Amino acid sequence: MAQGTIKEYDDAVGTGSLLQEDRVEVMIDASSIGDPAIRTLRLGQRVRYEVEEIDGRPVARGLALVTFD
Repeated sequence: MAQGTIKEYDDAVGTGSLLQEDRVEVMIDASSIGDPAIRTLRLGQRVRYEVEEIDGRPVARGLALVTFD
């Protein structure tokens, strides 16, 4: 599993992005969150996830929180 930091997230539509350790941006969509306890994502939160390539772009899957910072 990869780890990264939330860059942006819009609760209203369930989309956003995160930055991987290597500074590559990974998209977050409505089906990215894998932990049902997550109600929202905040800027700067650390997360772990798998990466799936969709239309040539990396998209997070199975996203779970690492810390609440």
